[in-house]
Amino acid sequence: MEAGFLIIDKESGWTSHDVVAKVRRHVGGKVGHAGTLDPMATGLLVVAVGGATRLLRFVQASRKEYVATAMFGVATDSLDADGSVLSRVPMPVSQSQVEEVLDRFRGEIFQVPPMVSARKVEGKRLYELAREGRVVEREARAVTIDELEITDFAPSDYPEVSFRIVCSTGTYVRTLGDDIARALGGRAHLTSLRRTRNGQLDVADSVQIADLVEAADDGRIDDLVVGASEALGALIPVTVDDSGAFRVSNGRPIAYHHDTGVEDHAFVRVLDDAGSLVAVYRRAGEQLLPEVVLA
Repeated sequence: MEAGFLIIDKESGWTSHDVVAKVRRHVGGKVGHAGTLDPMATGLLVVAVGGATRLLRFVQASRKEYVATAMFGVATDSLDADGSVLSRVPMPVSQSQVEEVLDRFRGEIFQVPPMVSARKVEGKRLYELAREGRVVEREARAVTIDELEITDFAPSDYPEVSFRIVCSTGTYVRTLGDDIARALGGRAHLTSLRRTRNGQLDVADSVQIADLVEAADDGRIDDLVVGASEALGALIPVTVDDSGAFRVSNGRPIAYHHDTGVEDHAFVRVLDDAGSLVAVYRRAGEQLLPEVVLA
């Protein structure tokens, strides 16, 4: 099959590795994914096949959108419904009380990665240390919350609050839910989490694993492949003519034109006259320098 991206709607109970393994079994060759989803979580998982795996880091770096529901008053060791309950204390807050603290979590904030995350400490993944029964100090990391709004509120002694979040890569939504509850004097855990967007890619355009398997069995897998230019649609496009495409194919710098509006050090997708992605370049002052050149 051709190199490109498969836009998968991951089911609950599957790990991201499970999805990659299933794709590899039916497609073959190099396969990788952008942005791990926990087993409980559902939604958009971008899977690269073939040479497109070289472009995964640019998809991974894109802004992401989630919808999530948190139960206030109940804490678990994983901060989600898959974990063991640590405490259960009634927390009958109102929607307006939750709204009042949300401004603290918009913009740049600092998060401590949960112990069940894939972040490495002491050369091991945190979830590996957690399985050993260890809890270690974790450094708080800066992330950016672009949008944060309540979409539903079910009042009770243990209210369930649904949010929509648009955030930078590296954001832990489960930590965000618990931190919001902590700002109100309690704890929380996620009862659901769904990724709905990654850059320009929307879960509405995704396929289920069953659809992928059926397409592979019928020899229609290429019908599901999203081209590299579309998958990297969050990057500003720069189109080159034939002579420019020749320079790019040889990994040579090209001139930066200010009318494209690219910030210094930002990445761009370089397209040929046909609109096909030929490279990803990075602005360095008055030049664009090669980051990944596609053969």
